[in-house]
Amino acid sequence: MLDEIMPPWVATAERFGDPPGITLFPEEEALVSDSAEKRRHEFRTSRHCAHLALRQLGVAPRPILRGDRGAPAWPPGVVGSITHCAGYRAAAVAHGALSIGIDAEPHLPMPRGVLERTATPAEAAALDLLGLPDPGRLLFSAKEAIYKAWYPLTGRWLGFLDATVTFTPPLAGFGTFAAEIAVHGPGRPARFEGRWLVRGGLILTAIAVPAPSA
Repeated sequence: MLDEIMPPWVATAERFGDPPGITLFPEEEALVSDSAEKRRHEFRTSRHCAHLALRQLGVAPRPILRGDRGAPAWPPGVVGSITHCAGYRAAAVAHGALSIGIDAEPHLPMPRGVLERTATPAEAAALDLLGLPDPGRLLFSAKEAIYKAWYPLTGRWLGFLDATVTFTPPLAGFGTFAAEIAVHGPGRPARFEGRWLVRGGLILTAIAVPAPSA
């Protein structure tokens, strides 16, 4: 699913469950040694996806530890993003790009009160035009992907209401979205563009920011 909404220069890997027998580097296992079993399983499978994606880039195996705010610390010259939700784990990586942000969510109604905290009135009204049942979680997912793409470029927090997102309906299997960032400035992007996909009870959103052309 993920490769359908990422450009061809991005390597992806995904799993729809937690295969038995996944072995990580000891340094990675140590990151979740005190976590609950559910958390250890999703972490192992997500890191496994990251290793598979890096292998597609020809990157030698190495531990993927945690960087700022718990984000994966990718090898030099690589940008990437990891996501997981119930029944799905994925990673996307690339050489020579600026940033990547991906997010997966179950296609379920938003908990009460969450949409009001994550959407402007205009965004909430526009969601109804997509024709999706309970589209609020799509907006939530897009804003999660936006933050994952934003933070590596700026090192700064971005609130849900700092990005205004507009969606286009799906065409040829996926839709697109654009985000206008209210706190842009020197070194801070003013706009992101991404793609979204709803299938099999899952919502996927993805942003890939290429390096500027020479």
